[in-house]
Amino acid sequence: MKKSLSILLASVFAAAMFAGCSSKSEKPATTTPGTTTSSNGVVKLGLGHITKIDSSTDLGTKDGKDVLPTGQVNTVIAAVGFDKDGKVQKISFDFAQTKVNFDKTMKITSDIKTPAQTKKELGAKYGMLSASKIKKEWFQQAAALEDWMKGKTVADIKALKTKTVGTESGVPDNADLTSSVSISVTDFIAAVDEASQATVAVTGDVDKVGLGHVVSLASSKSYGTDSAGKEVLPVAQTDTSLVAAAFDKDGKVLTAIVDNCQTKVAYSKDGKVTSDKTALYQSKDELKEKYGMLVASKIKKEWYQQADALAKWMVGKTASQIKSLKTKTVGTETGIADDAELTSSVSISVTDYIAAAAEAYSYAK
Repeated sequence: MKKSLSILLASVFAAAMFAGCSSKSEKPATTTPGTTTSSNGVVKLGLGHITKIDSSTDLGTKDGKDVLPTGQVNTVIAAVGFDKDGKVQKISFDFAQTKVNFDKTMKITSDIKTPAQTKKELGAKYGMLSASKIKKEWFQQAAALEDWMKGKTVADIKALKTKTVGTESGVPDNADLTSSVSISVTDFIAAVDEASQATVAVTGDVDKVGLGHVVSLASSKSYGTDSAGKEVLPVAQTDTSLVAAAFDKDGKVLTAIVDNCQTKVAYSKDGKVTSDKTALYQSKDELKEKYGMLVASKIKKEWYQQADALAKWMVGKTASQIKSLKTKTVGTETGIADDAELTSSVSISVTDYIAAAAEAYSYAK
């Protein structure tokens, strides 16, 4: 009996000694001089977006009445802060659902001069509450989905079971979300997955992560002719300027990502959509060299290179300092950065990205 007890005590002592040796994953995070480790664990920032035009409609008739065409662009957006284990610690969703309406002659009837608002910006004005079976507005459901994703890896999130309810597919089939989320979550999950695959490192103590955007329809065109008498085919164009940013407790940018989802719904003169309605549309950053700015660029920089330079310029600055950036007009292009640090690296208009960065801070959490 004594021998058995001695063996047991020796085993316990050995186990205690082994437990006292930290494993590699348990070591406290190290920092280089001048840096800190985020108290909430955020070490990477990602920006994801899923863009579709499948809700766009053709000119036609139904029950003897005209059905007017609508070019619709749906962009689901996610700004995500990940920890070293790939778990979501900070997350912000939004949904830019834009519509450009045409009459039967393919003239635009929508107000395309005023920037469009996202579902989060619309808040209660989006008007989901009256039709919601769970009596939750869109922004409330998005917030609930964000909260559910926190602390989970992308694999955990992608494992979420979904179901079809009526005509709505991709509805969460999960007890934790039954009373809080009735919208389709498929594209939100895909946006988080995309964000995880295109992250940038964050150095410093992250206090908040924000997502900002400016949504323009101004480049949309009615059917007609140009000044040279050449035929102009109708197009519904959405330019969604995006900034995802991680901020410290003083409101200074630690890391930023700049992108633009420029999406076109092209029509024939008789009102038929000619763009691929089944495709997923890429952003300018995703297109990289395929976007094709290099040939026309006076500074010989592609769009994604200029966007990256602008994002790096934002680091260390507050939203108010970013908003104070002076701009100028060069030829017909307005909003060009008038700053020595950006002269050789950014020739695109920065106006909407400045506004998006300011909004990112105002929405940061």
